[in-house]
Amino acid sequence: MAGSGKTTFVQRLTAHLYAKQQPPYVINLDPAVHEVPFPANIDIRDTVKYKEVMKQYGLGPNGGIMTSLNLFATRFDQVMSFVEKSSTECKYVVLDTPGQIEVFTWSASGAIISETLASSFPTVIVYVMDTPRSVSPVTFMSNMLYACSILYKYRLPFIVVMNKTDIIDNGFAVEWMRDFEAFQEALESETSYTSNLTRSMSLVLDEFYQHLRAVGVSAVTGEGIGEFLEKVDDAIKEYETEYRPEYERIKKEKIEAEERKQREQLEKLKKDTGKGETVGIQEGVLTEKGMAAQIPEMGPVIGLGGGDDEDEETNQMDDEEDEEERKEYESFKRFLEKQGKKDNEPQMSDFT
Repeated sequence: MAGSGKTTFVQRLTAHLYAKQQPPYVINLDPAVHEVPFPANIDIRDTVKYKEVMKQYGLGPNGGIMTSLNLFATRFDQVMSFVEKSSTECKYVVLDTPGQIEVFTWSASGAIISETLASSFPTVIVYVMDTPRSVSPVTFMSNMLYACSILYKYRLPFIVVMNKTDIIDNGFAVEWMRDFEAFQEALESETSYTSNLTRSMSLVLDEFYQHLRAVGVSAVTGEGIGEFLEKVDDAIKEYETEYRPEYERIKKEKIEAEERKQREQLEKLKKDTGKGETVGIQEGVLTEKGMAAQIPEMGPVIGLGGGDDEDEETNQMDDEEDEEERKEYESFKRFLEKQGKKDNEPQMSDFT
């Protein structure tokens, strides 16, 4: 929720873990923040320039943030490699996301980042709520609807952090979550159409509250941080017992589906190449005798483009050509004999 003190809460949480000698691995995913009040191991601003994205694509503030996150998500595999390297040294990995809920929750980049993390590490979603602004039952119900939508969107262990308890105690909110009648009494002073809708929605969310972890925290004083970490450890246990088996099942089904698809393509390929029995080849060096013994008696060998009829025609044509050549030879021989006789006869010039 924008303005709920989310970044200040991350700063207080980081300082608390450093004080306990458990430094976390911190990632800033808000490209529009002016200053980061905590030591960030990875900062999206070092990779994507928010104002340049707005200028280049002609976008507004929210569109620039969403596009920056989408661009950063294309390199998130590199982020995962850094996180995996530091997993032996850091117990907690803290991600600070943009305050606009729709920018991260309902964008492709938000799904990619959360699912990638949840597939490798125990992942907990934390919803930071502005307690003073939730004094109104209608505003409180809006916050709970946001929280419910995020919970069912990501399907991961979920914690609601009611921030700014140094201004007002969060006891009223906890009572409204636990006691349906108390929330209905608070709505009696509201007579608008929104209050009637809120009254109807409270019936729907009554079961949602029963399984919801909520903790009051002051990001300014640090009150409630210890209790929050206890809730996180409890959520990690829930992830290991309920969510990880589900992720493993989904992953296994995906792998099996890919293998089944490959087998189907292979079978289709075999059918396309033709049917026939498999021919076995005996190992070893084959001799001529062995070859004669193994190769069955062959039928007539058929050459390319001809048969017995064609061979007979070819032989007949050869005989005809030989006969013509013999006749030409006899004719040429007779011609030579005639020329010889003429040369032996006396010429007229010999008697003059």
